[in-house]
Amino acid sequence: MRLSYFSTRGNHTVESLVISSIGVICANIRADVLGRNGFLPKEILSDVLPMNYAKIAGLFVLAFLLNQASPMIIDDLTHLDGVEVGIASALWCLGLFLVFGWACSKLSEGTIFPNFTLQLLLGIVLHDALAPIAPQVMIPVVVCTGLAAIILKGGGDEVDRLDFVKIAFPTLMIAVVGYLITFFAMFPMLMLFGLDGRTAALLSAILGSTDPAALIPTLKNLAFKDEYKRLNDIAVAESALNDAVGAIFTAAVAAMVLAGTPLDSLGSLAAGLFSAENMLLLGKQFAFGSIAGIVGWGAMYGYERYKSRDHEREIGETAYDFAIVLAVPLVTFLLAQVIHGNGFLAAFVAGLLANYNHGKQYFDTTLRTMEIQIESIAKPTIFMMVGPFVALGDLWDTALLGLVVSLVFILIARPVAVMLSLLPTNLSMKDKLFMSIVRETGVIPVVLAVITVAQFPELKLLMPLTAWVVVWTLTLLPAITPWWSRKLGVAQ
Repeated sequence: MRLSYFSTRGNHTVESLVISSIGVICANIRADVLGRNGFLPKEILSDVLPMNYAKIAGLFVLAFLLNQASPMIIDDLTHLDGVEVGIASALWCLGLFLVFGWACSKLSEGTIFPNFTLQLLLGIVLHDALAPIAPQVMIPVVVCTGLAAIILKGGGDEVDRLDFVKIAFPTLMIAVVGYLITFFAMFPMLMLFGLDGRTAALLSAILGSTDPAALIPTLKNLAFKDEYKRLNDIAVAESALNDAVGAIFTAAVAAMVLAGTPLDSLGSLAAGLFSAENMLLLGKQFAFGSIAGIVGWGAMYGYERYKSRDHEREIGETAYDFAIVLAVPLVTFLLAQVIHGNGFLAAFVAGLLANYNHGKQYFDTTLRTMEIQIESIAKPTIFMMVGPFVALGDLWDTALLGLVVSLVFILIARPVAVMLSLLPTNLSMKDKLFMSIVRETGVIPVVLAVITVAQFPELKLLMPLTAWVVVWTLTLLPAITPWWSRKLGVAQ
C-alpha cells in the first residue's frame, strides 16, 4: 500500500527557518511573561540561559540541513542490493529517531520547552529524511501501537492500588462521560471551522483524551496540599483510562467512515455511534478488552511471585527480566485483538490490576526502572513518527486553524466536559477548576492519528491539526498548571 500523500518536499526553506525561529522567539517571550506574572520562580528563570535556546535552534538548523541532504543519501541507499535496501533504510530512520530524540530530551533541560514538543517538531523538520518509512504504512502503525501498549500499561502502574478505589467513580465519570462530552462538543465546532464531517468526527475522537506520558511529569512538580492530593491520582488515572476510551471510540468512528455512514451533522453522528450494531461493537471492545487485561494481570502476578522467590534466595535482577516487562503489554494487546477486544484498554487494565500485586520495594524499583528505560525510547519515537506524515508546508498552512482548534479544546471543550461530567461527584469547585486546565494531549492521540491516517490518507488535515493540538497543549499547559494550582490554593 502506497500513500500518494507522501511526496518529497524539500523546498520549504523559508517555512522551516521561520518555524525554528518562532520557536525560540516565543520561548523567550513566554519566559518573560511567565516571570512578570509569577508563573515561574525567579531562581528557575535565572537558570534559563540564552545558550540553551541557541543550542535548540542549532539542533533544528542541523536537522533542516540533514533533511535537505537526505534525498541524496536515500538515493544512495536505494542502489544497494536486494534486502539490503530495506535494512539500510530502516536503520537510517531508527538512527534518526534515537539520536535526535535523545538530543531533544537533553537540550530541553533548563528550558521551558517540553522535550515532547521539540521531538514532534523535529520529526516534521526531518520529513524528507524519514520518507523511507512513509510508503511502508504498517511499519509506523505497528511500532506506534506496540509502544503505546507499553506506555498504557505503565500508566496503569502509576495509579496506587488503594487510592484508585477511592477515586474510581470521579475517574470513570471524567474519563468516559467527559470524553463523550468533549467529542460531541468538538464535532460541530470543527464543522463550523470548515472541516468535512469525516475529518471532524475522527479528529474529535482522536483528540478527546488526555495523556499520562505528558501529564505525569507536570504533576510530579506540584506540591499538592494534603486535602487535594487525590487530584493528582484522578488526573493520572483519567489520562490513562480515557486514552483507552479514545482508542475504542476512534475505532468505532473509523468503522462508521468505512461503512459510509453519513457524518454531516451532530444528529447523524450520534445516530450512527449509538446504533444497536455499533453499541454491540463498543460493548465487545470494552468487555473483551477487560478480559484480556485480567489475563495480563495474571501474567504479572505470576512474574511477581517468581521474583519474590528469587528475592528470598537473594538472587538479584537478571537480564531477561526486561523481556517480561516488555512482553506482558504486547501479548495482552494481541490477546485482546484476537478475541475482538480493545488492546489499549487491555494494556491499561493489566497495569492497573497488576498494581494491586505490587508493594514490595525491590519489585517496584525493578519494574519502574525497566518501564522508564523502555519509555525513554518509546516516547521520542512516537512523537517523531509524526514527521513522515506531515511536511513543514502542511504545518505552516494549518498554523492559524491549528491554534484556533487548540484553544477551543483548552478553553471550551475541556472545562465544559469537566464541569458536566463531575456534577454527580463530591468534588469541590476548586477540584473541578483545577481539572479543567489538565488537558495535555500527547502519545496516544499521536498513535491514534498515525493509525487513522494509514486508513484514510485522503484526509489531509487530520495529522497536521493533531500535531498542532499536541504542540500547543504540551507547550502552554505545563507552564500554566503550576500557576493555576497555586492560584486555586490546591498546591503550595
